[in-house]
Amino acid sequence: MNSKIVVGGAAGVLIAIILVFTLTGNSIISDVEGGFFAPSNQGQEVLPIVVELFDLSILEVTDKQATLEIKFKFTNPNFKSVMLQHVKYSIYHDDAKIAIGELGSQPEGFLASPNYFIITNERPVPIGEKLTITNTGNTPEVWNALENNDLNWRISGEAFFNLSSITAGQENILEFSFSKHD
Repeated sequence: MNSKIVVGGAAGVLIAIILVFTLTGNSIISDVEGGFFAPSNQGQEVLPIVVELFDLSILEVTDKQATLEIKFKFTNPNFKSVMLQHVKYSIYHDDAKIAIGELGSQPEGFLASPNYFIITNERPVPIGEKLTITNTGNTPEVWNALENNDLNWRISGEAFFNLSSITAGQENILEFSFSKHD
């Protein structure tokens, strides 16, 4: 059999398949809505992820610095995986800001690579970090509370997330706040 006939036939079948999808108005793959290979529950809006405070611990306190560990638990109620791009948060003792932190990163510029977390809809994911607070000597009441493990803490922040696709559209922002008295 002539190889030109086989290649021509394969190209014709491929063109026919593309025409069928084009004329029926379906995209072949879509993470957001209406694609041929998309799940039947497509077209719904992106539900906000659920953020819970998993742990806030004072690990070590010296005269010069204190080490804290913070962990959040992220749960995804969506039908598809979610990219948690980054989380910005602040830790307060009473009304005094004692630490700020960021989990993940948002790329800035063309060559920057993102550092994000994939949150599946199957199980919650704990994400956290250790942070160091330096004693400046200006807030002895905060340092006393750290040494006695008696922080009257409050944590507030924002989580930036989206469906796990480049074509998924705009970024979603979820504000959160936790306190010792919740």
